[in-house]
Formats: sequence, C-alpha cells, structure tokens
Amino acid sequence: MSQAPIPPRPGPGGVAARLAEILRVDHAGELGAVHIYRGQRAVLSQAKGQERIADQLAEMEGHEAVHLARFDALLTEHGVRPTAMTPVWRLAAFALGAGTALMGPKAAHACTEAVESVIEGHYAGQIAELEGREPDLAAELSRFRDEELAHRDLAVEEGAREAPGYAVLSAVIRAGCRAAIKISEKV
Repeated sequence: MSQAPIPPRPGPGGVAARLAEILRVDHAGELGAVHIYRGQRAVLSQAKGQERIADQLAEMEGHEAVHLARFDALLTEHGVRPTAMTPVWRLAAFALGAGTALMGPKAAHACTEAVESVIEGHYAGQIAELEGREPDLAAELSRFRDEELAHRDLAVEEGAREAPGYAVLSAVIRAGCRAAIKISEKV
C-alpha cells in the first residue's frame, strides 16, 4: 500500500523544503531500524538456540546501517539537519526491539513485518514524488525499499503472523511508525 505523493510547497524554496523533510524522515527511519535490530539482538543473541535468528538480525541491521550512512551523507550534502527527535527515536527503537524480542522470536519478526510494511508504503510514495525531479535519489530509495521488502518477507516466512497478539502488536507498531514519520518530517 503506497502513500500518495506529497507535492512540494508552492513558492520559492518549496522543493528544497520538501526534500529536507524527505531526507530528515528517512534518516530517522533508518536510525530507528538500526536500533530496533540492536535491541532485538541484545536479547536474542543471549538466548539459547537463537543463534540463527540473531545472525539474521545482524545481517538486516547491516543493511539498515548502510542506508543510515547514505542518509547521513545526504543530510550533510544538502545541509539538512536530522530530526530533533533523534535521541528519543534511538531509545524508543531499542526498547521496541528488545521488548518484542523478549516476547519471543515470532514477536520480533512481527515487529519487523509491521515496521517494514509501513516503510515500504512510505518509500513508494516518495519514489513516485521524486522520479521526475530527483531521479537518482528515487532510484536509491527504490533499492532501499526492495531491501526493506526482503526483510518483511523474511519476517513473514519466520512466523511473524504467528506471534502472540499479532493483530494488536502489529497495529500498535504500525501506528507508532506512522506517527514517527509525521513528527520526524517536521521536528
């Protein structure tokens, strides 16, 4: 499910302001993803018999770290500040990761599925918006989106939808992601 593209504000500087929102929120999202996986690994790497899942989480965290590094560079290149919510998002993301991992591997995967589903739609809207005016960035976002979809698909294969309280857990995480997106664009 993709978001409708958001047009830039009218007037001078509208396109630059919209690009700043996109870069800020995407940076925040990748930062959050890295910390979710770190929280999950902090729990599951200590649990007996969870080495395989801890390795999967480490690999996905690595993908997110590459995305985050790219957005770090883009923020610098475009003179865009990161969200002021960065310290809050770091803590909240780590807590979400650790909390879902404490509920078990399937809940950790349910977290991944919920987050990546929201991010896929978010990236799709941005890609549609940027294709005409920032084709190189749109292509990068397409590649990142494909990796996020691979994470989501792996989570589903690993039993995300079998997690205890899946429907509620997923709904709460999705709502939190949507709220974080809106806040990070502006703050």
